[in-house]
Amino acid sequence: MFDTTTSERMAAVGDYESVLPFQAVGVDPYFLGEDASDVELLLRRLSREYAVVFLVESCFEDHRNLIDDLNDEFSVSIIPIPSQTGARGVGVENIRSSVERAVGMDIFSVES
Repeated sequence: MFDTTTSERMAAVGDYESVLPFQAVGVDPYFLGEDASDVELLLRRLSREYAVVFLVESCFEDHRNLIDDLNDEFSVSIIPIPSQTGARGVGVENIRSSVERAVGMDIFSVES
């Protein structure tokens, strides 16, 4: 079993159907309401309390600037996940962008 201290805890944020399954593997679920300011407050709080926060893609896209700031300010990884409605490709694009910044080039591009 793993230690659930602050540095190793994980949370999942999104709609009920997308987030609830994460609870089965020990991830704390947080369900989103309609108010965007509530989302911002929740993300700020979770960034201080958790090492990893899984966030549905639609919310990830809507709060991209805040997420970038939180990733710089705290040692948290905020990772986009698809919702029940399906994947938008945000996760793959996020990985591509991170690798490009680290390596200095897009190693995933396919040239014919």
